[in-house]
Amino acid sequence: MQAIAPPSQSFIRATRPRLAPFRVASIQCVYRSDSVNFPNGVGLSRADWQSSCAILTSKVVSKEQPTEKPGSGTGSDGSADHIAAVNGHKTIDLNLVPITDKNKTDLAAADINNNNNRPPARPLTITDLSPAPMHGSQIRVAYQGVPGAYSEAAAGKAYPNCEAIPCDQFEVAFQAVELWIADRAVLPIENSLGGSIHRNYDLLLRHRLHIVGEVQLPVHHCLLALPGVRKEYLTRVISHPQALAQCELTLTKLGLNVAREAVDDTAGAAEFVAANNLRDTAAIASARAAGLYGMNILADGIQDDSSNVTRFVMLAREPIIPRTDRPFKTSIVFAHEKGTSVLFKVLSAFAFRNISLTKIESRPHRNRPIRLVDDANVGTAKHFEYMFYVDFEASMADVRAQNALAEVQEFTTFLRVLGSYPMDMTPWCPSGGD
Repeated sequence: MQAIAPPSQSFIRATRPRLAPFRVASIQCVYRSDSVNFPNGVGLSRADWQSSCAILTSKVVSKEQPTEKPGSGTGSDGSADHIAAVNGHKTIDLNLVPITDKNKTDLAAADINNNNNRPPARPLTITDLSPAPMHGSQIRVAYQGVPGAYSEAAAGKAYPNCEAIPCDQFEVAFQAVELWIADRAVLPIENSLGGSIHRNYDLLLRHRLHIVGEVQLPVHHCLLALPGVRKEYLTRVISHPQALAQCELTLTKLGLNVAREAVDDTAGAAEFVAANNLRDTAAIASARAAGLYGMNILADGIQDDSSNVTRFVMLAREPIIPRTDRPFKTSIVFAHEKGTSVLFKVLSAFAFRNISLTKIESRPHRNRPIRLVDDANVGTAKHFEYMFYVDFEASMADVRAQNALAEVQEFTTFLRVLGSYPMDMTPWCPSGGD
């Protein structure tokens, strides 16, 4: 019987279903790796990722070197033993041998003579392909906005050598991590003046990513305009709604009788003014955005309060192992089918164990927004249902935290740990110190 040739890679790529591409910011950062180059690095589907796994498998072949000294780093022909690194980790010897006619003959002879002492090859696992990035290695970090955004600065503070990937929406940043386009996502969760970013609280519950760290970034706003534009020429100022609110009093003191319009993000406002050559419009953004988009700083440090800090959380596909040798914080979300009456009992579980709460936030229960309570005297009462988000200062490795959550679980119908992660202990300074 004549053998049927397997389908070509081009045929497979042409016929397999593909996911919709990501919408990212107009300035894109394409995934690059010094050690392994995957085709179509941005926008990988699951099938693309599996194909890339096969490519990686073929590249980590370790040739037999019976006469080479251990640790020499090169084979008898001068070739390198291993790929340099994946996410900062040295790749391991998977004992993979390319299958050729000569190899088949050699392997058969070795089996017959019982001289093949090489350990059997093991399957390539997901741990081999994408281990947790080592501290200081270049990893891919997704953030919402365009280059020059405060989220990009937070990504650089959390991971100094990272490759920042701009996304046009918070939802896209979550999906970038879930689909292996990025290793981490850095997203704002609350601001000292504007309060909580409720959209991201909802997305934390909708997606299955884990909080693996936090970083606090002082926010330093600047009033930006095109070169040659003076303040008296301005008719409007655009920026993110929270940035406009944080600079409201200062804009009035500057004597600016201008319309204030909200856009998606601060750096995006600067990019919009520069791209459209708007000489009657200013933007509120960072000093870095001014340099990136060729704009002048008309006023520096225009936030109403110098103690303006935004807290960001880092998200990953897998949680980190909690420890007790440094301050940790744990974030949870819970709900109860009988409403808020259980809240006191839940908080008591932490109070009795001397565990400090650093944050409590309530959000409407999307699947069950209204609860009806029948009462013969007053009719039917309607109460809103809530999900409660709580941050507390304890590691999941701490017995106190384990016992507290065990007690909380008795009082709630839904409980989920969003992450247990190191607290940001960097010294705080006002935003003017940036």
